Amino acid sequence: MSEKFVYADHAATTAVTDTALAAMLPHFTRDYGNPSSLYRFAQEGKTHLEEARAQVAACLNAKPEEVYFTSGGTEADNWALRGVAELMALKGKKTGHIITTAIEHHAILHTAQWLEKQGYEVTCLPVDGDGLVDPANLEQAIRPDTILISVMAANNEIGTIQPIAEIGAIARAHKVLFHTDAVQAVGHIPVDVEAWNVDLLSLSGHKFGGPKGIGALYMKKPLRLPALIQGGGQEKGRRSGTENVPGAAGMAAALKEAVDHLPEESARLAALRDKLIAGLSALPYSRRTGHPVKRLPGTASFVFEGVEGEALLLHLDARGICASSGSACSSASLDPSHVLLSIGLPHAIAHGSLRLSLGAENTEEDVEYILKEVPAVVAYLREMSPVWDKEAQKPTWEL
Repeated sequence: MSEKFVYADHAATTAVTDTALAAMLPHFTRDYGNPSSLYRFAQEGKTHLEEARAQVAACLNAKPEEVYFTSGGTEADNWALRGVAELMALKGKKTGHIITTAIEHHAILHTAQWLEKQGYEVTCLPVDGDGLVDPANLEQAIRPDTILISVMAANNEIGTIQPIAEIGAIARAHKVLFHTDAVQAVGHIPVDVEAWNVDLLSLSGHKFGGPKGIGALYMKKPLRLPALIQGGGQEKGRRSGTENVPGAAGMAAALKEAVDHLPEESARLAALRDKLIAGLSALPYSRRTGHPVKRLPGTASFVFEGVEGEALLLHLDARGICASSGSACSSASLDPSHVLLSIGLPHAIAHGSLRLSLGAENTEEDVEYILKEVPAVVAYLREMSPVWDKEAQKPTWEL
């Protein structure tokens, strides 16, 4: 095993920042009162919770009363889709039409599939070879019974950033509710719910230096979705359960820190990302995935022909490099990524994927190390591969 350690999987999760940890610690041992209690000691916790809400809202250009804390991005995504469906049902529309895309996170796709079983119709829009949705295709898909459009802001596997403001303007013009899964975008690119024309937005704290187990759903006023979780009526009756004050405080602190340093940190990460892309794209029979320009500043993603993704990850791990072959939520699956298949890659090539997502602690030295070790591992695995022609130095299948 290597003594070198390079963490290049920030799209999966991030370390809690010192700022976020400092904001959280008092709520574990000193200010631990239940915010729903009436006495002053507990109400101090309520004050801190509302301060965190206001801080998150400010980072999104939202109003504090439009931010509802959740357990993370998955809950927020579920609430957005199921909540809109239930809201429309309460208004007499027992079924309806939902538009999403083929490359969404499974929190969206699986919820959409569940809604299909309840009688709703779902259109999954295709994307181009770079993972971009065509807004014109989306507008053509809108029907009189369309109740919701849900398009992710940035893809968790290939890093492509969607034209959310343009899609939001289309949704607004057609008077259709618009949700975006912004879990990978918040804290990494500028996010403005007003400029984006979104009605609902999901985010998750652990993607930008906050703790796990806390997220939020932005819900534009006067929209009020029915509660997903019933109980004591917390979060203005919309999301019951004792509030996670330390989580909210940590997420808010991490988000403000990320937004405050966004211009310079994005430029730094983009330079490291571009160096990775240039170096690894030079390998024979390799391909960058995702849009060349419209991509997250820290995400570089590739496929290597004749290489199996899980083997690549294990060998990189032995050399001290933490990476991913797809989304963290499905990395144990042997099936190729639905995202890579959706951008037109054959099964055989989609199996050889690698996602490198950089963060605050990564350096130029880390990138140099990755650029040294990845080609060596790829060459070794191709030498061992039964589908690689050693003489011709190419895969044995026809593309």
